Amino acid sequence: MSEEQLIFTLALQHVPKIGPTTAKKLIAHCGSAEAVLKEKKSNLLKIDGIGAITIEGLFDTEHIEAAEDELRFIKENDIGYSYFTEHHYPERLKHCIDGPILLFQSGNINLNNKRIISIVGTRKITTSGIAFCEKLVEALAVFDPVIISGFAYGTDITAHKAALKHNLQTIGCLAHGLNQIYPKAHKKYVADVEKHGGFFTDFWSSDTFDRNNFLKRNRIIAGLSEATIVVESAEKGGSLVTADIANSYNREVFAVPGRTTDSQSVGCNNLIKYQKAHLLSNPLDIPYLLNWQLDASASSATKQAVQKQLFVELEEDEKIIYNYLKDNDKQLLDVIALQCQIPTYKLAGLLLNMELKGVVRPLPGKLFEVI
Repeated sequence: MSEEQLIFTLALQHVPKIGPTTAKKLIAHCGSAEAVLKEKKSNLLKIDGIGAITIEGLFDTEHIEAAEDELRFIKENDIGYSYFTEHHYPERLKHCIDGPILLFQSGNINLNNKRIISIVGTRKITTSGIAFCEKLVEALAVFDPVIISGFAYGTDITAHKAALKHNLQTIGCLAHGLNQIYPKAHKKYVADVEKHGGFFTDFWSSDTFDRNNFLKRNRIIAGLSEATIVVESAEKGGSLVTADIANSYNREVFAVPGRTTDSQSVGCNNLIKYQKAHLLSNPLDIPYLLNWQLDASASSATKQAVQKQLFVELEEDEKIIYNYLKDNDKQLLDVIALQCQIPTYKLAGLLLNMELKGVVRPLPGKLFEVI
């Protein structure tokens, strides 16, 4: 992208009433951000879904002036950026209708051919939540995933630190421009994160700090990843918003269950109860359900050890059922009982356990399938 094209794209991004979805619609119709800003207003109003209120102020010169100021910041601070149609724009984020038209970055980010997961949760993480998060990252390290989070207190920074400990790439998605770090207490981690990953944001250096920015940034956390993991959450919280966004993107969501009396487990328990997330009881449920395979370079002993752990949560009869459904798509309860030679009364209980473990799901008409 040329510098001139970047200025026009920044200017379009600066228009208050035009969000990423509308911007993409305008660009698709006109061909580029420059063409949008040079198009006649009457022609823009002919586009389906575009009204006078939407493009109000679109042609104000202040947007170009603000874009030129932001471009100076980008150049002076060596800020990376990617346009939503470019090859180096994160692939999974390309498929999110509300993904930013411009994504800014710092550090040494490399998402090529990478397994990418997001780990989110409460800022008031408990001791057991910290322990599970650290165990989770340690167990997954052999698969070399990229760990995404929001660089906030609690679960976020626990996930980032665990990734750094195991030499994994980790990326913080920020709710502000790259000219600052929030919370300030986390500045001490910035250099290590940028060395082993970096930061993403779609906010400008001139954007005011606002609580709503955190909810907006959550779509990037969910959009970058193939799966979002909620470690702990109260009944309400930003991590539940991230889980809902991930579901809307048809991405996998996992939640760590907790005791019904624990306030920081209510959100996770509800995600599981309302079938918005897989129950995550063992860290290796993740590669099992995402069908991750170890790289060819991994030793045979490592592969066997991991494979053994992947099936540790399934009883022998459950393995038989799982393998049958995996090879035969969705099947009726009676057919599964006949083919697996398991009595129907016993099979019903086994399928319920497997559903709770997040490996099968029921369908209308007494059908079941592997997730």
